[in-house]
Amino acid sequence: MLMARNAAASPTAEASRSEPETLLALEGVSLSFGAVTALSNLSLEIRQGEILAIIGPNGAGKTSLLNCINGFYRPTEGDVVFKGQRRRRMTVSMAARSGIARTFQNLALFKGLSTLDNLMTGRSLKMKTNIFQAMLFVGWTKREEIAHRERVEDIIHFLELEAVRETPVGRLPYGIQKRIELGRAIAAEPELILLDEPMAGMNHEEKQEMSRFILEINGNLGITLALIEHDIGVIMGLSHRIVVLDHGEKIAEGLPEQVAANPAVIDAYLGVEH
Repeated sequence: MLMARNAAASPTAEASRSEPETLLALEGVSLSFGAVTALSNLSLEIRQGEILAIIGPNGAGKTSLLNCINGFYRPTEGDVVFKGQRRRRMTVSMAARSGIARTFQNLALFKGLSTLDNLMTGRSLKMKTNIFQAMLFVGWTKREEIAHRERVEDIIHFLELEAVRETPVGRLPYGIQKRIELGRAIAAEPELILLDEPMAGMNHEEKQEMSRFILEINGNLGITLALIEHDIGVIMGLSHRIVVLDHGEKIAEGLPEQVAANPAVIDAYLGVEH
């Protein structure tokens, strides 16, 4: 079965619990592409066991922020500190091996492979056999394959994907594909999952379902999550804290009710005059 870490408190309990440890911090991170500044002297923290929402208008630097965290981009200035280790040059492989998983705005699944096989790709970092041992498929190699498949079957059950376990993902509805991508991230057994618009393009029912799975991943499995999302209604009911970006700078941070009442957020994100 899926192993649960220490469960996170519900969003409503955030204010009453002792402040958790910092899992990841950005310290003075800036990112530029020539004359274009994507992030400017940005500092923030992601706390152990929380769901952190990152919001802001289009072009605010949200995806660039996630790309710096998981090593896809290297900051022009500043540091990424993960589990107390300062890494100026975090790479994608380094991030994955240290416990950071990622989903993307656009699906990055193998459309011709089944749900089960796509989830198995998330176990690649946990596999110890080499290609020649895998070809023989005997002894330790066989036992390891069985163990990884059992782990994936647990994820299929957890995300209620039993009916599509053998179906090529290219034939499945968009909402199911997004759930499979989330499952692949879980398969890597990360401490932190970065979700880049996990509910983009979904209808109301699909968003409710995805929100439920995110809460269960956080609460039942104890995995920390940081997500970008544009649906304010979803964010207010899902996150423990919210960080707001605008033009690459952090303009607000706090509990959902604090951020929702912040005049700078209302102007920049909601576009409402006051």
